[in-house]
Amino acid sequence: MATYNYFSNLNFDPIQILSRVFVILCCFPVHECAHAWMADKLGDPTPRLRGRVTLNPFKHLDLWGTVMIFLFGVGYAKPVPINIRNFKKPKAHFALTAVAGPVSNLIMAVIFMIICRFVYHGTLTQFTYNISIFLIYAAMINLSLAVFNLIPIPPLDGSRVLTAFLPDRAYNAFLKYERYSMIILLILLLFFSRIGISPISRITYALFNALARLIGL
Repeated sequence: MATYNYFSNLNFDPIQILSRVFVILCCFPVHECAHAWMADKLGDPTPRLRGRVTLNPFKHLDLWGTVMIFLFGVGYAKPVPINIRNFKKPKAHFALTAVAGPVSNLIMAVIFMIICRFVYHGTLTQFTYNISIFLIYAAMINLSLAVFNLIPIPPLDGSRVLTAFLPDRAYNAFLKYERYSMIILLILLLFFSRIGISPISRITYALFNALARLIGL
C-alpha cells in the first residue's frame, strides 16, 4: 500500500485528537521514564529518588509541552533531573541517558506501525480502518517527537548528546543560553507553521516512509 494514501486527507479530526491524548498520557511517560531508567542504571539515583522512574503521566507532564502537541504535533514533558557527577563516565553516560528518550519514541512508532500492518491487512471494516488511522497518527507523532527532541538546542535531548563531543568550555557556554533557546525554538516553530514550512515534518515523513517500506505497510 502506498504510504502517501495515509496522509492525503488528514484533518484535525476526533481520531487525531484521541491519538494525541494517547501520546500525552502514554508515550510521554515512556519517553521520560526511559531517561530516568537509563540514568538510574548508569549510576545516578536522582530520577528514582524524585519519583521519575514511573509511567504515571502526572509525574512527567509539562503544560506548555502538552499544548505544543495540539498546536504543532511535537512537544515535551518535564525534564528528568540528572546529576552527571554520579556517572562514572559523565559525558558518555549523560549522552546515553539523553538519547534513551528519542529511542523509546522510535521503538513505539515501529510497534504501532507493525500492529497497523496486521490490522489494516486483515478484514477491513470502518472500525479497523479507524484503528489503523489512530495507530498511524500515534506513530507519526512519536517519530516527530524523536526528531524534535534530537534537535541540538537546550534543553532538548539533542543538546545533551553534544556532551559526548563538545569540550567542557564550549558546552558550558552553550548552556548559558538555555533559558532563551526554548522561547526562540517556539517562535521558529510558529513562524514555520504560519508560512507552511516544517523541516521537522519533512524529516518525519521521510522516516515514516522508510520504516513503512521496511515493515511492509
